[in-house]
Amino acid sequence: MSELQEKYPNNRLRRTRQSQWIRNLVSENSLSTNDLIWPIFICEGSNVKDEIDSMPGVYRYSVDRLNEVVDQALLNKISLIALFPSTPKEKKDSLGSEALSPDNLICSALKKIKEKKVELGIMCDVALDPYTSHGHDGILSEDNQILNDETNKILVKQSLLLAEHHADIIAPSDMMDGRIGLIRNNLEDKGFKNTILLSYSAKYASGFYGPFRDAVGSLDNLISDKKTYQMDYANSDEALREVAIDIAEGADIIMVKPGISYLDVIHRIKSEYNFPTFAYQVSGEYAMVKAAARNNWIEEEKIIIEQLTSFKRAGANAILSYFAIDAAKIINSSN
Repeated sequence: MSELQEKYPNNRLRRTRQSQWIRNLVSENSLSTNDLIWPIFICEGSNVKDEIDSMPGVYRYSVDRLNEVVDQALLNKISLIALFPSTPKEKKDSLGSEALSPDNLICSALKKIKEKKVELGIMCDVALDPYTSHGHDGILSEDNQILNDETNKILVKQSLLLAEHHADIIAPSDMMDGRIGLIRNNLEDKGFKNTILLSYSAKYASGFYGPFRDAVGSLDNLISDKKTYQMDYANSDEALREVAIDIAEGADIIMVKPGISYLDVIHRIKSEYNFPTFAYQVSGEYAMVKAAARNNWIEEEKIIIEQLTSFKRAGANAILSYFAIDAAKIINSSN
């Protein structure tokens, strides 16, 4: 008989599972509204709140409707929102020129929200895919190869523009090599020493992005996949190298994207570097839960909290999720 069998039934792990109060006391991880980042899509027009077909319950808002977004965030105790533009086709070109317009959707949204002078952080992506006619995060050569260094010059300018419009967190999601150091140095030189720089350090070439590309209008015009610059989903050692480089170049926070299929990557990064680490529960993950719930195959609220808690268990400090408002309501109602 083994030592463990000899002690049985002295060791009964079920004792600390028998009631909610004791489960609360011994819980290793907890989820709060402080862990949630709410992504918001911005579109042109007036008085627009347009539901995205592939993402039920998620909307594109015109700038004049953003008071509603701010009010919802504050009411539900969410402290950070992330803005993404749905750029009209006529404003897209091969260089993503609209990204550098001081009157583009994101700059207009920043101005609108900052006028309210509320305690709400705003995160803005740095990448060209919402603005390019070819749907890529960078500019292309004549033979359709991504031009890394040439793209970085544009990303530096885009970052400075967002900082000038008082973005609290600037988040390069493009996966160009070297852009974090260039952006950080430029922000320092221009006096934006306190602007937070979040790097999408481990962004994978994933099949989970379809609904997002639909939401920002880059799905139909994407001329090829992004495997030459986004990471191979077979690799995790490579993610550690990406993170190490971005930390050295001046990132304040790193992001892992997508989420559920990459919990091991989140855990490895957090364990290795003990550095602020965010996760992105992406559009495809959201859409799958919504579809299953609508077919009554799962209980949506339970799945939302279970999945978001799994990010915390893996080591994420915060989660960018399209379920942010739903999750916040569940959390707040239980307190």
